[in-house]
Amino acid sequence: MNKPVLTLRDLHRDYALGDGKSLSVLKGADLDIAQGEFIGLVGPSGSGKSSLLHAVGLLEAAPNAGLVIDGEDFAKADERRRTRARLEKIGFVYQFHHLLPEYTALGNVALPMRILGRPQKDAEARARELLVSLGLAERLDHQPAQLSGGEQQRVAIARALANKPRLLLADEPTGNLDPDTSKAVFDALKATVKAEGVGALIATHNLELARHMDRVVKLENGVLVPFVPESAS
Repeated sequence: MNKPVLTLRDLHRDYALGDGKSLSVLKGADLDIAQGEFIGLVGPSGSGKSSLLHAVGLLEAAPNAGLVIDGEDFAKADERRRTRARLEKIGFVYQFHHLLPEYTALGNVALPMRILGRPQKDAEARARELLVSLGLAERLDHQPAQLSGGEQQRVAIARALANKPRLLLADEPTGNLDPDTSKAVFDALKATVKAEGVGALIATHNLELARHMDRVVKLENGVLVPFVPESAS
């Protein structure tokens, strides 16, 4: 089996409701993701998918869980270590692309590398390689407003992979697209993740797309269980 890029053990998450009451969303979630594995995450609204992604993505502390990313223990990591790891080890793709409107596609993808101090020439070469692989060779110098929704999301995928992360997290990355565009973006995302050797966790409500993932897990009563999407009739 490929080297694990994520090992998560016993993740709990409670939210205060006021008047001394709390809501328990995650009740001991466990998950392993191997290098190059493309995993779907499903579950009804409110089941804790976003909470899980925030913890795994080091956007929130998880001091009482076991959390190892690319061989490094982050369970009790402070904000400084978590911030650095988000730049170096983790890529994020959201439902809305959040591209910077004043930058071109090439500039948006190069930016995370420049933040880490990579020379501009090298950053732009890597950005160009990713964008070309995602079918955007003719859109490198276009700003987001000049791109279609599907093209914008492909740029966002390239940006998430720019610093060669070990783990990619995506929250409904095709949820804002029409069915045909959604399938095209999904296929591009999967192909690029496989080519880059990244472990990926993709939260989605689209069970038809989930059928094409390596495996799917479902949040059910606060824990993760294997899930097999039914074939389309």
